[in-house]
Amino acid sequence: MLLRLLKGRRALQIVLIVVAAALVLHGLLGPQIAPRNLATVGTWIHYRGLLIVALLAVGNLFCASCPMILARDGARRLWHPALRWPRWLRGKWLSMALFAGVLFTYELFDLWALPAATAWLIVAYFAAAIVVDVLFSGATFCKHVCPVGQFSFVASTLSPTELRATDKQVCTACKTVDCIKGTRDPVQPLRILRRGCELALFMPNKVGNIDCTLCGDCIRACPHDNIHVATRVPGAELLDPSRRSGIGRLARRPDLAALFAVFTAGGLLNAFAMTAPAATLDSAGLALLFAAGMLVPALVFSRQPFVGFAYALAPLGFGIWLAHYGFHFLTGVWTIVPVAQAAAIDATGAAALGEPLWRLTGLQPGAVFPIQVGVLLLGTAGSLGLIHATAGGSWKRLLPWAAIVISIAVAALWTFAQPMAMRGMGAMG
Repeated sequence: MLLRLLKGRRALQIVLIVVAAALVLHGLLGPQIAPRNLATVGTWIHYRGLLIVALLAVGNLFCASCPMILARDGARRLWHPALRWPRWLRGKWLSMALFAGVLFTYELFDLWALPAATAWLIVAYFAAAIVVDVLFSGATFCKHVCPVGQFSFVASTLSPTELRATDKQVCTACKTVDCIKGTRDPVQPLRILRRGCELALFMPNKVGNIDCTLCGDCIRACPHDNIHVATRVPGAELLDPSRRSGIGRLARRPDLAALFAVFTAGGLLNAFAMTAPAATLDSAGLALLFAAGMLVPALVFSRQPFVGFAYALAPLGFGIWLAHYGFHFLTGVWTIVPVAQAAAIDATGAAALGEPLWRLTGLQPGAVFPIQVGVLLLGTAGSLGLIHATAGGSWKRLLPWAAIVISIAVAALWTFAQPMAMRGMGAMG
């Protein structure tokens, strides 16, 4: 099924770019009331919820169908990128800083309550993707800049699927390496007939999902039909010490280790910001909380010998994000219906559509809490298992990191036990 979705990637991109246009237009021109605007409801409830659910159930489907790639492909028809991304900006430091900055900005300015600001954020995202990838070759924006992409790369290490070579010997014997280089028109060399992997992940040496957008370009480019969607044990790739294409060895990537730490810390901070104690913080207090809460883990886990343990945080971090985004999605899953109906009435003036009468929202918060507890416990168990494997049986190495994971899990459980602000629906806190 996933393979069929990847083959229909262009159709998915067209659908999502139409959705993005609708969010922007209603965000700018519609009512500036969060629960009644497509930009806020669609972005902060449905997009985030569907993103995390898709990562858990299928894989990195939203990167595969990213509408910004469709927009930048159109721009590249007018201007062919000729530059290489500067070496000093390669890696995850820039995108990690942007990820932390977006989370902080979201809380500081209450973007969930600002339809126009949300719309401009979408526009800025598209503009950044187009500008970066029109100037720089390859998938520079995806690999080195995009905050949502980095979130998806980390979370997809817990996904049940990956792209894999069917027979590595076929890859070894291949002379054209089309899965990386792609194929070009011999008459017009700038015209790409089939695009290879723009993230430079050579399939026989590719391990897992880090830096893989699941776009399927390698599948379409391979002349031997030697790449397939494979199922695997979620998280197993984080224990693989081998050198992997496009990434190297995880143990030698402090920037990736810091990204995993920030992914987990950011999830906890983003959830905590929904609670009553966080509402008492002023701008300076919020800035200090986010700076300390994400900078300290990034600095600690990017140092040896702590790098290996940073990757073990992924299941717990994923559980926190799933519990958080799942709360908003499950409690507000049906809110999109009256908002979309009202937007259609405003856009067409079709009085025949009548006033929105839909009254359903979603599950009650009390019904969602056991689900949150369940995914947090599963995430905690997964992180403890990875820590045990990383420690190699040494109790001296195991116990301190197990205590850290348990402490984060307890903090997360306490956070989700607090009354949560029902952002983007009804009377918002």
